[in-house]
Amino acid sequence: MSDALHRREFIARGLAVAGAAAGLGADIAPALAAASADADAGSVYVNGTILTMEGDAPATVEAVAVRDGRIAFAGSRDGARAAVPQARVVDLQGRTMLPGFIDTWGHFMLFAQQTLGVNLAYFSDDPPHSKAGIIRLLRGTAPFNGWITGYGYSETLLSDGAPTLADLDAAFPDTPVLIGTLSTLTGKINSAGMARLGLTPATPAAQPGMIVKDPATGRLTGDLLFTPYLVARAAAVGSYSEAQAFQTFRAAEALLARQGWTTVQSYQLVPQEMASLRAAFDAGVISLDVMGLPAVSDAASGRMVEQTGWHWGTYSHGDHGLKVAGYQVVTDAAPQLRLAAFTQPYADTTGFPDGWKGSLLPRDMVEHWVSYAYANGIQLFAYSNGDAGIDLSLSAIEKAISETGKTGDRRTVIAHSYFVRPDQLERYRQMQLGASMMPPHLAVYGDQQLGILGPARANMEAPMASAMAAGVRLTLHCDYPSASPNVMDTIGIAVTRTTLTGRVMGPQEHLSPYAALQAMTSKAAYNYREETLKGTITAGKIADLVILDGNPLAVAPEAIKDIKVMETIKRGRTIYRQG
Repeated sequence: MSDALHRREFIARGLAVAGAAAGLGADIAPALAAASADADAGSVYVNGTILTMEGDAPATVEAVAVRDGRIAFAGSRDGARAAVPQARVVDLQGRTMLPGFIDTWGHFMLFAQQTLGVNLAYFSDDPPHSKAGIIRLLRGTAPFNGWITGYGYSETLLSDGAPTLADLDAAFPDTPVLIGTLSTLTGKINSAGMARLGLTPATPAAQPGMIVKDPATGRLTGDLLFTPYLVARAAAVGSYSEAQAFQTFRAAEALLARQGWTTVQSYQLVPQEMASLRAAFDAGVISLDVMGLPAVSDAASGRMVEQTGWHWGTYSHGDHGLKVAGYQVVTDAAPQLRLAAFTQPYADTTGFPDGWKGSLLPRDMVEHWVSYAYANGIQLFAYSNGDAGIDLSLSAIEKAISETGKTGDRRTVIAHSYFVRPDQLERYRQMQLGASMMPPHLAVYGDQQLGILGPARANMEAPMASAMAAGVRLTLHCDYPSASPNVMDTIGIAVTRTTLTGRVMGPQEHLSPYAALQAMTSKAAYNYREETLKGTITAGKIADLVILDGNPLAVAPEAIKDIKVMETIKRGRTIYRQG
């Protein structure tokens, strides 16, 4: 991928707006304003189901005592009161307490940026179901830097398909408009937008990507694929102040805290974003911990790794803030866009050459950066989708081990691992690799992929049960804003494997509710080498906690998604409380 793609993917942007204006949750109060005034005296939580997430079977305690941002005691009620004698007592009223949720693959910076446009996704508070619904939402948002922007629509979820150029031009004849798809990699602009950008049928498309033309007329359709879309989005975003950027961080944190996240991730970071995040932590703007992963999928971003002196595996502010855990190495891209690389052709190759199997990044580049990580003790986060993409990651890792002699549990993770084969899972186990899978992708695209890949492959997306049976360390993610940031949705889908239309995909690959919870707590902490700090309710660990209105282990599988987060506690302080 080009340097332009990575830089434009996350150009920072902001505006002084309240979190409620983000369009992703109008009832949410700013996260920092919900902090408990008396938290310094400590808290003892009682009268609920307190799942410690210690071990491979559910375990509970009567009470949890918190003091100075740490868990002081987990056990009996009397023991908790003795551990923190002056603590306030919090009655859980029968609710369920868990460790805070830990994100193993997400776009915090992009999520923050998108809070300034209108949310067009299925998980918005007011999801559009038609072209008219999208136009209505766009009309209700104010322009920023002269553009109206919207993000997250999915053509397959709209009753009459996506808005056309003619639809956008009729509604917005003079104002530039850009709308992005749920994939975050493609979108549309209107004629006013094309004029603002100077796009004509003769404009060459930045690569990789396409500026789509009508084959019959040669005129632009407004559709932009990959790098041209990211270029257009960067132009629509424009520049902004640090104070404005901080407002986007606050808005994003408020939305994520609402879902129970206490540690989040932002991959494909560039140096400017690193500086912005560190400044935000210096100013006390962000409470959540952020795991940052710079990308090294081309020479330009690779030089970034070699020359800017990242402090690998350490926090910016002691034991919290921004942690550059490792870096990302990409092999292929999204299966729903027919870019995931497979060893067998796609079942539907419409728009692609016959026998199309997807696209791989250059082997020498992948091998170089995988070996660089192993040789320099940097944690590797591979990004592979189809089985051929996974083959490339595995062969590069095997080569790195052979060259460096570095074996053992290096916490290497292959993110997505959508279509990993059984023989590949055995190689994961042998090399002690983790797999981070994305159940919401199955929910959003499962029906579509039946045609794109054929039923046999489509039903085997995210083979979570097989991964666990093979002894592979499994974590789960939702890759927001490419899918809903709702943790209970992700856990529910992992348990039921149900698409948004109600179809069950490969039911034999479902997880138990407890295994799904582990994948977002204790195992996720292990991914980041933080098992001594987070992931379980254990004395001495950081008091990152979440309170739910139901117990995921005690409700019907299909009801897990309806469980609500009542409170999110970060380092002993409430950062979100319902109402």
